[in-house]
Amino acid sequence: MEEILSQVFGIWYLIGAAFVFFMQAGFAMVEAGFTRAKNVGNITMKNTMDFCLGTVAFILIGYALMFGPGNQFIGFGLDPLFDFAGTNWALFTFNLVFCATAATIVSGAMAERTKFISYCIYSVIISALIYPIEARWIWNADGFLALMGFHDFAGSTAIHYVGGICALIGASMLGARIGKFDKDGKPNGIPGDNILVGALGVFILWFGWYGFNGAAATNGLQLSTIFATTTIAPALAAVTTMIYTWVKYGKPDVAMTLNACLGGLVGITAGCDAVNALGAAIIGIVAGLIVPFMTWLLDYKLKIDDPVGAVPVHFACGIWGTIAVGLFACGTDTMPVPVGLFYGGGFGQLGIQLIGLLSVGLWTAVTITLTFYAIKKTIGLRVSAHEEIVGLDLMEHGIETCYAGFAMETETLGGSEEEIAAVETEGLAPYQPTVDLKDAVVTEVVHGTPKLNKVAYLTNMAGSVKLKKEQEKIEIGGMTVSNVMGMGVEKGQTTYYRGAKVQSRLLPKMQADIVVSEVPVEEVVKAAQKALYTGNMGDGKIFIYPVSDVIRISTGATGKEALDYEDHPKA
Repeated sequence: MEEILSQVFGIWYLIGAAFVFFMQAGFAMVEAGFTRAKNVGNITMKNTMDFCLGTVAFILIGYALMFGPGNQFIGFGLDPLFDFAGTNWALFTFNLVFCATAATIVSGAMAERTKFISYCIYSVIISALIYPIEARWIWNADGFLALMGFHDFAGSTAIHYVGGICALIGASMLGARIGKFDKDGKPNGIPGDNILVGALGVFILWFGWYGFNGAAATNGLQLSTIFATTTIAPALAAVTTMIYTWVKYGKPDVAMTLNACLGGLVGITAGCDAVNALGAAIIGIVAGLIVPFMTWLLDYKLKIDDPVGAVPVHFACGIWGTIAVGLFACGTDTMPVPVGLFYGGGFGQLGIQLIGLLSVGLWTAVTITLTFYAIKKTIGLRVSAHEEIVGLDLMEHGIETCYAGFAMETETLGGSEEEIAAVETEGLAPYQPTVDLKDAVVTEVVHGTPKLNKVAYLTNMAGSVKLKKEQEKIEIGGMTVSNVMGMGVEKGQTTYYRGAKVQSRLLPKMQADIVVSEVPVEEVVKAAQKALYTGNMGDGKIFIYPVSDVIRISTGATGKEALDYEDHPKA
């Protein structure tokens, strides 16, 4: 019977690893749903490659560092690539999927403005070096934290806290997305493109978490209690956040509540086998308060842009979950002696948990900071402002949209000219017209009154804010901007899908129309060229039409009077 049970739970261990692998789909969907449509392909590629590149890094380096013979801090000497018979493949596979989870956490906090090549590099560093060494300390029987009695059953520290530290430092060094903060530092909400996809990702993650927390169980009682605590904590966290946001904002916040589910799961991960139902409920309630508080702290005080909430969920709730073991470990099948402070265990286990957080945090913070700094000083971490505005799908991967065949709402820039300039990384040559505008555009006078002219711009989606500011400088009071579709003689940018060229199609464009009288058309055109010129294909065209008359509906004024505004009397 013991042999049968051993085989059964050995198989369950691998099934649990498959559950954890499926969580990659959940992470991809959460990130895609909580960010904008123009970056979904980039996010999909990152979540695919952090597992694939992580596999390469873990089989070549990481597995030996984590499980090879060595000392309490580092291992060496194993070579699973060339020692098929001598490798514990169940142990390898299970820790590989955990390793990939740690790496993918970082993607969400740094989404929408990170270079793909830079992401690949730091993802490899996490999988090859950062995770294997600290995980050895915790989960290898010879690790120094394991020998101290540090308890992290499924990875609140080893995975989520580590991934959260990397996410926090990366987002801080990277800087906020264009338009996230206004000139006074006030945060702007940037909604994701598909909350339903994000919700589906959360449920996939919750489903996978039963394997994440339960795969290492060795008997039915232990497994059932782990399933129970893994259900109670996220449910209570979601209810808490729903009530909190309902009271604070007048309506329950959907995205925040979904993140609270994940925060509760992260919080229960370390002690899922060591706490009872009451402890799991308290852990969930506290996590449900931590998520909105940490989100507020990042936005309003620290000014760190985390598009999907990776830092509140994984960093903050990872800390809480690790500490909670020292508070609520009540005496279970795994830990028969109650060691939690609230169950008479004193401060011993709590102190050990804090030492583990400090040591793992120090190791992770130093190594990832050096990694990000080296990348930033060499190939760079961040894409240019132009690439960020257009979207990483097109600029990094050559795909116009991940939603081909679906209606797509075009997007204009949500930031000021100063914000664009603050993150611009590409120098552009100043515009030098080849034809004098005085020869190209003549301002006519009819019966002593300046002739009315309509100036129409057809250009890419990125220039609306800069165009508006330049027109205001020359006292233009009215401008109409429309989102349109079009293509020029170049038939759009050449793109490929699975190696085949995609037929040319209509691309998102912006059309801006201005009618002027006293302001010379030449000034209007020059202002537009200054705002819209980049020197790249797609800068667009300017069209000038004569206008026979203008009538203001509210007053019946015609001609020049119809164009005059109190703030812009010269239009």
